[in-house]
Amino acid sequence: MNIPSTVRVIEITEIGGPPDSLKPATRPLQLPQIGEVLIKVAAAGVNRADTMQRMGKYRMPPGAPEIMGLEISGTVVALGLGVTEWKLGDEVCALVSGGGYADYCIAPAQNCMGVPKGVSLVDAAALPETFMTVWSNVWDRAALSPGESLLVQGGSSGIGVTAIQMAHALGNKVYATAGSAEKCAACTRLGADRVINYRTEDFVEVIKEVTGGNGVDVILDMVGGSYVDRELKSLATDGRLVFIAALGGGKAQIDVGAFTYKRLTVTGSALRPRTIEFKAQIARNLRHRIWPLIEEGKIRPVVYKTFPLEQAGAAHALMESSEHIGKILLVP
Repeated sequence: MNIPSTVRVIEITEIGGPPDSLKPATRPLQLPQIGEVLIKVAAAGVNRADTMQRMGKYRMPPGAPEIMGLEISGTVVALGLGVTEWKLGDEVCALVSGGGYADYCIAPAQNCMGVPKGVSLVDAAALPETFMTVWSNVWDRAALSPGESLLVQGGSSGIGVTAIQMAHALGNKVYATAGSAEKCAACTRLGADRVINYRTEDFVEVIKEVTGGNGVDVILDMVGGSYVDRELKSLATDGRLVFIAALGGGKAQIDVGAFTYKRLTVTGSALRPRTIEFKAQIARNLRHRIWPLIEEGKIRPVVYKTFPLEQAGAAHALMESSEHIGKILLVP
């Protein structure tokens, strides 16, 4: 298989700049090292972390590539030493620490997953970041159990549509918030039992009503700020609140007494700084528990729009508008 000596990437020409500060450039192609594979990219997912990185507001893990892109799909075209789980020509999707906005991208072999049957190679780029983030936070950290309920804040986001589908497919009661009638309808189609339009309804009152005053067992939150104290009121006894972002602000006033009389747990995590081995365990869990449900058609990647790689700026503008439902992809 012919591998070029250079690779086309998308660079940030102005840190903190607008979406049109993203421009194509050419870099020398790096070959995979021990335990890595080189992937010819079919598509790359666009995530909030990318837009934050462009604006200079994202804390980069040590050693992370400066090129954006945390998830890709494509074909394995080169193997590093010691790689035995993949062969040339395999179609995979992968979680990477950066570098996905490119024609070719290096990925840890352990953090690659085969493309589920019935999912196109391009659409598979919508799987790694959101599915691994949701599994790690909702099931591993918040320990959502069979029969428990989940509230997903931002149900129409890439994370949201993933969390709704996974929890619904695994038999949990699912509630979600969204900001328009169209987004609420989309969340309902994906399996949410009750969707709350946060522009016209108070999620605290709705959750109190639909749960008979008991509250929900787990809340997945990417908002923070003023939502936090209201979320504590919406949790059931022994409930868990898990943060993956704080788009509404990193500070909140809370009722500390709620922790004691309801025995609440508040946690959260970011996936990007974790070790390759940690991410590999999540990948194994997904292949075992979730990939069969995708292949059965019970869960699907929700792709809102694809853009050519050179239109990364337009993709960022759409992400920042929050008009999308599901994932945004870049296609080289």
